[in-house]
Amino acid sequence: MFSQKGFSIYRLCLVSIFLVLFHGMPSSSSFSRRTLELMSKYPLIDGHNDLALRLRMQKNSLSQINLYNYTKAATNINRLRAAHVGGQVIFAAYVMCTAQDMDAVRLTLEQIDLIRRMCDQYPELELATTAEAMRNTTKIACLISIEGGHSIDSSLAALRMFYVLGVRSMSLTHNCNTPWAETSSVFYSYYKREINGLTDFGKAVVDEMNRLGMLIDLSHTSLATAREVLQRSRAPIIFSHSSSYTICNHSRNVPDDILLMLKKNGGLIMVNFHNGFIACGGQGNVSTVANHFDHLKHVLGAEHIGIGSDYDGATGFPEGLEDVSKYPALIAELLSRSWSEAELAGVLRLNFLRVFDKVEEVRDTLRNTPPSEVQIPFAEANNSCRVELKPPVIPQMRNDFSVHGHSPLLSVSALFWAVLPLHYLLLHW
Repeated sequence: MFSQKGFSIYRLCLVSIFLVLFHGMPSSSSFSRRTLELMSKYPLIDGHNDLALRLRMQKNSLSQINLYNYTKAATNINRLRAAHVGGQVIFAAYVMCTAQDMDAVRLTLEQIDLIRRMCDQYPELELATTAEAMRNTTKIACLISIEGGHSIDSSLAALRMFYVLGVRSMSLTHNCNTPWAETSSVFYSYYKREINGLTDFGKAVVDEMNRLGMLIDLSHTSLATAREVLQRSRAPIIFSHSSSYTICNHSRNVPDDILLMLKKNGGLIMVNFHNGFIACGGQGNVSTVANHFDHLKHVLGAEHIGIGSDYDGATGFPEGLEDVSKYPALIAELLSRSWSEAELAGVLRLNFLRVFDKVEEVRDTLRNTPPSEVQIPFAEANNSCRVELKPPVIPQMRNDFSVHGHSPLLSVSALFWAVLPLHYLLLHW
């Protein structure tokens, strides 16, 4: 005789055998159909795309390319259509760390200009600056993000002007320290210091981004910086293109203890596809990326996970995820791992929109807070391209002028040149 538990297992086995015999195992085509239906219903929001950088590096102007079938990048409009994305992409206005203390602000303005013109030129694209706009558009919404706090040149005024131009997200660092925040990388020697994390000015940046309603992005920051921001920010934050440190112990990935802080903060980690971050430099595949999703789901729940591919910002992507047309392969893989429609709807877009809504809600609670006038101490950001605002030094003029306002020296000079021709004539008469 079976126990009640044994009978339940026996009955479940019989039902499973019946389903296989009469209905067959789920086919790849059925997963594909389910995937495309799901992605059509919940258009993808990708947290990080560097198409603008790729266009600038290849010295392409918009008038010289066709973005529908552009093949020198992983991103074009036809590929987005093929993936049934029909949704949203966050475009990074990124300039390299070598521009820090030089022309980073100008280059960032040029990147913003490129993204805005791109979204104006193609009717399939639309600039978005609010969560409502991203939620309601039927086009591919372009949300502009600044990648790297060096782009504001340690100026809250510059940060606010970027907001006016449509920027709604900024990562506090890229692969270099700023004078006020620490990076996770060791590539550059900018502003090395013993005190890690945020300076007082860095805390002012976080506060001002909360006030403006800008998404704070911690991808590329050090663990110390990430911890301080998670403790300070009133609004949820994002890692726009980072993966799990437990699965791949790369410094760009997020360890479990910070993931738990992120869960408490209500924020979001958007999984990066780059081989270096998901396969630790090896050749990954769709399953490798899905392993990151599974671990993140285990640690902090599906409601805190999104997609941040990093297409066109890196080279070397997993087999099966080579460009933006391949997103459905990942969703199909997650479906095969028993991720529910509700969980995947969150991963595709709803989780990001929830976070963006909350960021704007915090902004609204701070509407009576005046813009911050905190300035970084000159000594902390001192460099050869930074001018300290002081009255200009003007050479002193003699004040013993005649009653007509002319210097006696000027009068003597004028008299000399007036007499010289007469002297010449007298000598040669």
